Amino acid sequence: MIDLNDPVVRGYLIRLVGEDGLQMIVDMPEGEVTDEQIAEATGILLNIVRRTLFILNENKLAVCRRERDSSSGWLTYLWTLDMTDIGPQLVKEKKRLVKNLRTRVQFEEDNVFYACPEGCIRMNFNEATECEFLCPYCGEDMMYDDNSKFIDKIEKRLRFLDKDK
Repeated sequence: MIDLNDPVVRGYLIRLVGEDGLQMIVDMPEGEVTDEQIAEATGILLNIVRRTLFILNENKLAVCRRERDSSSGWLTYLWTLDMTDIGPQLVKEKKRLVKNLRTRVQFEEDNVFYACPEGCIRMNFNEATECEFLCPYCGEDMMYDDNSKFIDKIEKRLRFLDKDK
């Protein structure tokens, strides 16, 4: 069974299905159940339950089985949580994060930035020249933004993520 108190797992699931979705996962009854049964047992709105189930299914964390009622012909969808694939999903998510962080470091290193001293906006040199180095929101003079500390933070995060390989 997956530890839903693990901050990495919780963070991933919250990003994937939101707080209500995570609560649904925690409170979901065991075994095969319908979306209506899940909504009733968890107290979560049916449309949120369905949305969460489809997202979990797309990410291989829930299994759905269809059953046709022989008298009415209606389809019933029976759902089961299957969190066994969360490990590979977390690895895939980590790779995506590392790739995005490397792209961001490269962008930060390749550009010079200017920022409004009031905190309205930050833009690269080309954008700042188009605005004549004046903030388009408040009119203040844009100031050079030293991004070396920001780059250091991203690189520190990358080193942390790379040490777990």
